[in-house]
Amino acid sequence: MTEPAHLQPAPASGSSSASGVDRTAELTDMLGYLASCWDEERRLLARRLHDSLGSSMTALSMHLALLSQHIPAENGPMRERSAQMKSLLANIIDTNRKMQLELWNDKLEFLGLKAALAELVTEFGAAHGLKARASLPDEDGDYTRTQGVVLLRCAEEGLRNAVAHAGATAAEVVLDDDGEQVMLTVRDNGAGLAHGRVLESGGWHGLRLLRERARFLGGSLELRRAEDGGALLCMTLPKTPPR
Repeated sequence: MTEPAHLQPAPASGSSSASGVDRTAELTDMLGYLASCWDEERRLLARRLHDSLGSSMTALSMHLALLSQHIPAENGPMRERSAQMKSLLANIIDTNRKMQLELWNDKLEFLGLKAALAELVTEFGAAHGLKARASLPDEDGDYTRTQGVVLLRCAEEGLRNAVAHAGATAAEVVLDDDGEQVMLTVRDNGAGLAHGRVLESGGWHGLRLLRERARFLGGSLELRRAEDGGALLCMTLPKTPPR
């Protein structure tokens, strides 16, 4: 006969601990899967913006240029209106390109992680007045698309935090690859961290999600105060994914 629930022995503490570990692993897998789905959706949306809207805007720009050539020189108002339309169209094309880049970096897919990181660091530094430089291997490593995306996201997050939270004026992105694992480090000269590691505390949701993505790939993410001041964000991933 089955004993009433309140009389049944409580599960062993070891069993409870094991179930907690299993639950954490399940959540890590789910977050990793969802993040991969988001990346794929962003990639497809960026591709649609390029193939559809980008192509249409380019064709429209060419047609406008041809029409402008037939406006008589003495028709000043029409020439001025044509110039305004060209400027507006150029702004739309530029905005579309920036949106595509924010959604998905094509260089990552077609030229590799090294080219994508080099472009990111240069453009981010110019846009935010940050003295940013990249230290990259001579040869591009062999990474899966997911590994490349996560490493690139780590660089983006580190640079954003350097400007938004640390008040840094300089930052460096370093990529090391020893053949078995790849390590990406972002260090800055900002205010640093008040105390040790902060990823276990509240807030920093972007970094915490990034940490779960690293765990999903069998790696780790660490944020700590650098020995010479400033902050140091380091992601390490095995070259061979665990699954």
